[in-house]
Amino acid sequence: MPVCSAMSSSVDCDVAVVGAGPYGLAVAAHLHAANGLDVRVLGRVMDFWERQMPTGMLLRSPYVASNIADPERSLTLDAYGAANGGPVPKPVPLDRFVSYGRWFRQEGVPDPDPRLVTRIENGNGFALELEDGEKLRARRVVVAAGIAPFAVVPPEFAGLPPELVSHASDHRDLRAFAGKKVVVVGGGQSALESAALLRELGAEVEVLVRGPRIYFLRRIARLHRLGPLTKLLFAPAEVGPAGVSRIVSAPRWYRRMPRGLQDSLAVRSLRPAGAAWLVDRLHDVPVTTGRKVVAAHPGDSFELELDDGSRRQVDHVLLATGYRVDIARYPFMSSSLLERIDRTGGAPRLSKTFESSVSGLHFVGAPSAWSYGPLMRFVAGTEFTAPVIARGILGRRPARR
Repeated sequence: MPVCSAMSSSVDCDVAVVGAGPYGLAVAAHLHAANGLDVRVLGRVMDFWERQMPTGMLLRSPYVASNIADPERSLTLDAYGAANGGPVPKPVPLDRFVSYGRWFRQEGVPDPDPRLVTRIENGNGFALELEDGEKLRARRVVVAAGIAPFAVVPPEFAGLPPELVSHASDHRDLRAFAGKKVVVVGGGQSALESAALLRELGAEVEVLVRGPRIYFLRRIARLHRLGPLTKLLFAPAEVGPAGVSRIVSAPRWYRRMPRGLQDSLAVRSLRPAGAAWLVDRLHDVPVTTGRKVVAAHPGDSFELELDDGSRRQVDHVLLATGYRVDIARYPFMSSSLLERIDRTGGAPRLSKTFESSVSGLHFVGAPSAWSYGPLMRFVAGTEFTAPVIARGILGRRPARR
């Protein structure tokens, strides 16, 4: 990829990609296919996946839906495995996925800049300030900065010290909780797999779920033995139940549907649930459903008060309470820039090329889900997003190398 040319104290680029996770890498790989386009990828490669997800975790997404998109469709998990000692296991281990992302970068995205962006301003293009104070200028910016700033902390836990309460995204290593009594709050994959890992590491764990039950993503065998009909019911990513899966995996059609129908499909597709392979690992982990914490009392002993009047004495609360998109929580977004972005509930309203109301400013990944549907919250969404962004910027389909 051509490096951006230095001009006095600034650097001019055609595109700055902010973030080097799956979406940033996929977009950069597609833009790199356009010879002569100056692109700067900013951020540490696969940083969130490596630093803010627990060691030992497995990906919930199916293997076939965990490929990062590239123009040739050649930088797949299969290709990575063939080049790096053998097939990748199913489900995909987190450490292998992080390694795959780095291999993808080496093969398809030369010379990323690991520095973080600390501020973006708009005016005659975009001015970006980096963590070391250097200033860059770009004609366009693609924000692929992930979900880390969007972690949800329920109000009853606000202000409590991190030694008592933390979000699941705060941890890379859960071994510090061995021998401790931990309540995990949440009923989705992150909560259930964190509970399984904690139990296997020697913690005393209880899962506390606000909903009436735990849902597991079990395949209905008869629906997957219908030949061509099965393919009509389920897209490879399997985001959502039968039928819905196909709709949300067609983002162009999804965005044309009435807003109420889109919202309904999103709820059905993103309901908290765990992978079926977690069932056996949770057989001796107590799960309390239909209950929520109404107060947390720190002190000589940390006590939780539940809405049925019961109490729990614990050492720590691990919040697996998900993420709520709000681009105002990106620390690099200046207030003047935010004021110009049309938003709904914190999410930018995007055009058919993922462009916001600020010309030249694009958002991908979870922030694009309001406009393009729940597929954008999964790695599988890179297959749609990256070529659309590239065509929007280039005015043509990126050339294959």
